[in-house]
Amino acid sequence: MLAALFVSRSRVEKMGKQQKRDRSNLIALTGAAALLAIAVNFAISAINNKHRKKKEIPGSNVRVNLTASQILKLAESIIKKSKQVHDAVASVPLDKVAYVNVILPLAELEAQQFPLIQSCVFPKWLSAFEDVRKASAEADRKIDAHISMCRKREDIYRVVKALTVTGDGLSTDAKNFTHFLSLEKSKDGKRKIILKSHQILPVLELCKVGSTRRAVAISYGRRCEANVTILEKLIQLRHKLARLLGFANYADYATDVRMAKSSSKVFEFLESLSASLNDLAYRELSMVKALKKKEEGECPFGMEDLPYYVKRVKDQQFRMNFGVIKQYFPINLVLSGIFKICQDLFGLDFKEVEGAEVWHPDVQLFSASDLSSKGLVGYFYLDLYSRVGKYAHTCVIALQNGLLNNGSRQIPVALLVSQFEKKVDGHPGLLQFPEVVNLFHEFGHVIHHICNCASFAKFSGLRLDPDFVEIPALLMENWCYENLSLRLISGFHQDITKPIKDELCKSLKKWRCSFSALKLKQEIFYCLFDQVIHSTENVDISGLFKHLYPKVMVGLPLLEGINPASCFPRTAIGYEATCYSHIWSEVFAADIFALKFHDDIFNLQTGLQFRNKVLAPGGGKDPIEMLSEFLGRDPSIQAFLDSKADTN
Repeated sequence: MLAALFVSRSRVEKMGKQQKRDRSNLIALTGAAALLAIAVNFAISAINNKHRKKKEIPGSNVRVNLTASQILKLAESIIKKSKQVHDAVASVPLDKVAYVNVILPLAELEAQQFPLIQSCVFPKWLSAFEDVRKASAEADRKIDAHISMCRKREDIYRVVKALTVTGDGLSTDAKNFTHFLSLEKSKDGKRKIILKSHQILPVLELCKVGSTRRAVAISYGRRCEANVTILEKLIQLRHKLARLLGFANYADYATDVRMAKSSSKVFEFLESLSASLNDLAYRELSMVKALKKKEEGECPFGMEDLPYYVKRVKDQQFRMNFGVIKQYFPINLVLSGIFKICQDLFGLDFKEVEGAEVWHPDVQLFSASDLSSKGLVGYFYLDLYSRVGKYAHTCVIALQNGLLNNGSRQIPVALLVSQFEKKVDGHPGLLQFPEVVNLFHEFGHVIHHICNCASFAKFSGLRLDPDFVEIPALLMENWCYENLSLRLISGFHQDITKPIKDELCKSLKKWRCSFSALKLKQEIFYCLFDQVIHSTENVDISGLFKHLYPKVMVGLPLLEGINPASCFPRTAIGYEATCYSHIWSEVFAADIFALKFHDDIFNLQTGLQFRNKVLAPGGGKDPIEMLSEFLGRDPSIQAFLDSKADTN
């Protein structure tokens, strides 16, 4: 409970230490990047720019280019101020507790200190100077230790508890606030592969020899077998924790603060989705089985064959040459197209802030203003291009949270980091199509962050229900598959007046969802496994896998001798009982697009409604209520299912 009341860490969680119920994780990552430690490096402008006066950024309290000593001094002042506020709150007599002397000071402290904490922390990922990185890491540890201590203060707990009893006319918001494929050779000339996904998956997708695929799949499935005992112990402790807090099981505890609200709702969602996909999954499986029979004879079809033959069928159906497709996506053109789409759709005006202080010449700062009122909405930095030592994935980091309080608004500031090639052989860098989709996704997070108008920083930007935070970003991906928007963001790199052809646009849209039922079924299988073990005690994990896999995967058996539970990290670190969340978000994003945007992808009125009803409230309003109000009905899974069936 106390975790919701103190200054948030609001930084990228260390690998393996993501706190499950902490809604203050402000970094939106893509794919496997969520499990990688951030190790990035930034270089500042040339020395002759050092003494040039930099333009002030109105409304932004983010401090960049701090020296090592300045970082440590700022960290000390953050901790000192935080202690003063917490001590003051703790000293409030229990019969005098009120919103203004308990909740308001904590909320204001969080709003004021978040950009300062981020100013101390993010240089450890981006600075080119070792002393700055070390100082940032030290500041990070000190602030973290202080926050950890604050969360354990019983005197604060007693005061807040007293306020929840009295109520004190708390608003809904205030109540919520309170409550590498470079393989070595062996001596016999064979290639060595390590049991990691970046080497295993290409083998399973590309190797023509069935016996090799099977051997690799079995070895991969047997790795880390000792982890099963550890997982079983973790599950027991989680159930114990949940019961101490008044929940029947850990799954109910984990989902209680999310859109799903309960484990039973998650089961209902996953089982309904799985059953609805059965017919399509059977058709997909029959196609890959037929191709294997044609190429290998009467060999049994196993789960180890699925990646290889799915890829073979997709290659035969679409013959997509992504090397050619890449030539239509110069990064500058894609970025300008994204700006145009978001400006027209959400009523925003983006302008580069010239002369702003940045940490590298390639970094740009943009302001976003409302097209109608001309009022400032927020800022975002773009650090898009690769350099030595920089973080290698695409993500969004919130540097300052937005909030609306007593008529005044703190301006949100976001940072989008990626590792694209700016130029290749003197020509503008080109994006692979998945990189285009990725950039749309992350820019969706930027828009979400800067459009926030929540009353509390706790509910701002990306500090949202994890079941909800990905929905706007996943929604934005749809504009990568529509003819009008694809033509807007594409142009042949030697002549950008020639956009991608309509036939290729249609092929990309069909390719997106081809064999999606089997892929989604596999995800559902793991999500159901995760829910079962966290909602029931003393489960036979190995037996559960053997029973559940063929049931979900339309009869496809699990390989003998493997136990995927030993090497499924999401059940152990960071996603326990919540593995369903990405599918949940994807389903509702599809529902929003189909009902509101499919027939007119540039409808400003609809876009403004989405901005005002879904993006602006942040986490201060129940997500289901927000979506239902915007949709005009309860969210549904049907549009998601229709999108899969139509393209198949």
